[in-house]
Amino acid sequence: MRFLKTSLATMALSGLSTVAALAQDTGVAPAPEQVPADAAAAVADVMDKGDVAWMMVATVLVLFMILPGLGLFYGGLVRAKNMLSVLMQCVTITAVVMIIYVTYGYSFAFGGSESAFWGGTGKLFLAGITKDTMAATFTSGVVIPEYVFIAFQMTFACITPALIVGAFAERIKFGAVVLFSILWVTIVYFPVAHMVWDANGLIFTGAHAGGVAALDFAGGTVVHINAGIAALVGSFLVGKRTGLGRDNMAPHSMTLTMVGASILWVGWFGFNAGSNLEANGGAALAMINTFTATAGATVAWVILEAMLRGKASMLGAVSGIIAGLVAVTPAAGAVGPIGGIFLGAIASAACYFFVAVVKPKFGYDDSLDVFGIHGIGGIVGAIGTGIFASTALGGGGYLDGVTMGAQVYSQVVAVLITVVYCGVVSAILYKIVDAVIGLRPTLEAEREGLDITSHGEAAYHSS
Repeated sequence: MRFLKTSLATMALSGLSTVAALAQDTGVAPAPEQVPADAAAAVADVMDKGDVAWMMVATVLVLFMILPGLGLFYGGLVRAKNMLSVLMQCVTITAVVMIIYVTYGYSFAFGGSESAFWGGTGKLFLAGITKDTMAATFTSGVVIPEYVFIAFQMTFACITPALIVGAFAERIKFGAVVLFSILWVTIVYFPVAHMVWDANGLIFTGAHAGGVAALDFAGGTVVHINAGIAALVGSFLVGKRTGLGRDNMAPHSMTLTMVGASILWVGWFGFNAGSNLEANGGAALAMINTFTATAGATVAWVILEAMLRGKASMLGAVSGIIAGLVAVTPAAGAVGPIGGIFLGAIASAACYFFVAVVKPKFGYDDSLDVFGIHGIGGIVGAIGTGIFASTALGGGGYLDGVTMGAQVYSQVVAVLITVVYCGVVSAILYKIVDAVIGLRPTLEAEREGLDITSHGEAAYHSS
């Protein structure tokens, strides 16, 4: 997780290990590890109750993003006969991934391995972690309970596969969604999280780009590009919705979608400001950027629609909200508030182009524009972070000896690694799920609606 460069001066008193020092020099918190007793005696680590309270609130805010935020956002965008199916997918994915995370997911991502690609098995079943185990933060000598860090990271792992379901909403078996999500977080999400955020990770150390670490404050690559690419692959392999281009597939409730988008925006403050791991100026910067970048993206989308379509829509406004939130995720701790406005607006324009032009041109059915907004917004945000982090543009600047060109190159390579790895492995996983239980429901079930055929209930009842 990233942190504004200007606050790195507070780390000069670090007496921690070489790995921890490297992590702080690159602006990334090291993977949490148990604080040895001798180190505690020598450095007098402090657990600040304000930091702990903030991180607990931030964790709950990210859960609030998923349930009910993402569920309502997606639910309103589908037809009424599929409303509950989307809600059920979000609820079940969240619960399943929570169990996976504490069983082996945390270890696979942050298990203490020296591998550049995965965390190992050192913390399977949260081995060695107790209520007294502390995790490092961005300030030397300041720690938080490792359980808090685990819970926070767990919510990120939950929301990422839940985002993917929007690409093939209304036309996939419930069991297929669950099985794919289990395989995907295991083989795609956890390795990418390790590569980007662990102190030994390939992208964290800069080994992918000549020693220049990529900036990803809160998950532009790990969450949004990852989910967006898996969604694009899924939209092709699952296939188009029955009746697409012939039947009316307009959102059944823009009201619910607007409520869901609003909850997502509120919850995103936990996502971004919480990624600072402390309640200080770094969190404040992430917070204000989450306001300004989202506002810039929303206004940009509204203007584009008004100019190109003649009318600005509610659907366009909420799409702009999500585009801005996605774009600022990797940049929240590195850019300035004004730079955030421009980054959000640029990402919004790119997302609009992919949703309104590219998708119809190529004919893929990304039902709720997961790739068009999360994938493209994440890519623009990740690369844009390397640009807008410049002090000349109001950002926090780069590490000593790192130029804008070198940082942008690092960002681009990190994006490419994520796109290629996620794309190839996701395609294989879809094929496996299709071979085991099948991806699509029957044609009759899809026409009747997945609420009744998959879950035996309906979201609405007419009197």
